[in-house]
Amino acid sequence: MIDTEALRTQPELTGENVVLTQLDESYFETGWEALREPESRRLTGTHTEFTPEQVRTWLAGRPGLDDRADYAIVRKTDRAHIGDLALTDIDKDNRSASFRIALNGPEFYGKGYGTEATGLLLGYAFDVVGLHRVSLEVFDYNPRARRAYEKAGFVREGLQRQALWWDGEWHDVITMAVLATDPRP
Repeated sequence: MIDTEALRTQPELTGENVVLTQLDESYFETGWEALREPESRRLTGTHTEFTPEQVRTWLAGRPGLDDRADYAIVRKTDRAHIGDLALTDIDKDNRSASFRIALNGPEFYGKGYGTEATGLLLGYAFDVVGLHRVSLEVFDYNPRARRAYEKAGFVREGLQRQALWWDGEWHDVITMAVLATDPRP
């Protein structure tokens, strides 16, 4: 059974280098910058152009939901907002969810922040919320993310051929998942 109250109240999750805290409108400025950062847009395959009002409204609506969990990733040393991640598309009957993560720019890549944040969220998903399966999609041009997901326990399950059109060419989407019963790194 899924603990929807755990989703609604979303506890802060603390790791060695990052803290996951409820994503809300207080993260607008850095979130808005990240949505306009070209490499972050490419790595997430974001074609949509958002308005500031759309982003503010979306952020304000994150707290208190019982069908997803949206977290800001903040660096533990200085509480700088370095990205966000989420459990989405929660299927209560099948105890499954989708996962997504985005760091706010290249200055945060390759430092282990994403790997640590992913591990924290998976612990919450399996041990607190009660999920059995968490899945994700990653683009073929992002091997760094694939390695980070594998470190967190995700296993490649499939390939969606030529599912993303980006910069004038087609790219494959790799599907990965991790189960509550899989070994934890």
